[in-house]
Amino acid sequence: MSGKLTSPSVLHELLRRHGVTPRRRWGQNFLIDENILRKIPRAAQIAPGDEVLEVGPGPGALTVALAQAGARVWAVELDPRLMGVLAETTAAYPQVHPVQADILTWPWSEHLAPERTKVVSNLPYYLISPLLGRLLADRFPLLVLLVQQEVAHRLLARPGQADYGSLSVRVAYHATGEIIARVSPGAFYPRPEVASAVVRLTRRPVPPVAVDEAALFAVVRAAFGHRRKTLRTALAQGLSLPAEKVRSLLAAAAIDGERRGETLTLEEFAMLAAALSRREVDPG
Repeated sequence: MSGKLTSPSVLHELLRRHGVTPRRRWGQNFLIDENILRKIPRAAQIAPGDEVLEVGPGPGALTVALAQAGARVWAVELDPRLMGVLAETTAAYPQVHPVQADILTWPWSEHLAPERTKVVSNLPYYLISPLLGRLLADRFPLLVLLVQQEVAHRLLARPGQADYGSLSVRVAYHATGEIIARVSPGAFYPRPEVASAVVRLTRRPVPPVAVDEAALFAVVRAAFGHRRKTLRTALAQGLSLPAEKVRSLLAAAAIDGERRGETLTLEEFAMLAAALSRREVDPG
């Protein structure tokens, strides 16, 4: 194709030729900022031959940047209308593999080895909750994600902070994280209403706590499922346990039941999970 994908007029004409109008419900705000397009591959430490999973490549500006850095890219796009666009923009890069699929059902382990694959993506908002936990749990060593700024804060929040929640605990269990860059709405076409951020999550060699994961995240889900309620009430409702068992659970972990879930550290959640496992209660 002629022209730069970072030019709004060029991108608009490209999309028009392929009959594509960006859909807000799918988070189709396409990155056009050249500075951020350079920063993301650097943040992912892309080297020639690296395997990369990109979710939601859109018209392919980031895909091309990754390919130019030497990556072999699996670009998984939900919107079939964009496949023709992606084929055109990545035609010069045979190491790019466009895939039209829903990433939530696409069997990535049949195509790539997660433990040797980096995830680099301008990740749509609607995918954060259902997808990120699976990516973190499936041994991907590095995730560099462009997300809404409020999501970045949620991912990296600490106990007691307003954004701290179950996703924060999941990230802390699997990875260390940092914000690489703040991204203004003007870096996208069409322009979104909110700011974004580039977040890098580096997988921990081993989790910081030794605990049964099913029990841990059952406790976490229960604690944050009723944020305005005390831990005693939230655990009873979320784990479907009688009050007496919840009291015993809290006593075994030496945690005050009048506290709320958003005040607990990962280590305290692990103590609750260990107590839950010792009592052989089904974590659900």
